Amino acid sequence: MTPELTVLTLAALLQVIQFTLYSVTAQKQVGTDYAASPRDEPRQITGTAGRLQRAMNNHFEGLILFTIACTVITLSNQSTPFTATCAWIYLAARILYVPAYAYGLSPWRSLLWVIGLFATVLMLLAALL
Repeated sequence: MTPELTVLTLAALLQVIQFTLYSVTAQKQVGTDYAASPRDEPRQITGTAGRLQRAMNNHFEGLILFTIACTVITLSNQSTPFTATCAWIYLAARILYVPAYAYGLSPWRSLLWVIGLFATVLMLLAALL
């Protein structure tokens, strides 16, 4: 397995962790009965639970581009130390992004988001060169 695919797998596991953190905090906020219901009447998730939900959704969006980058690099046999480093930087930024978002650390949350996106873009550009 290429380093990029290893990091992609770890990023997917990060998504599972984020989903779990969000689910636990949201259920504490809305209660077990509502969480188990069909949720026909939506409830606003706020505070830490809301921030964890937004961080999770943001990672879904970033994970799409990162998956494309990892797939293109791997299938075109262009894995290099540079692309592997970019992948690890993406993952580190995404890991740090979760607590930065959960605790409302501004501007660090945005900076971490940019670092993760930049690492992904560099991987995509490396695939074209």
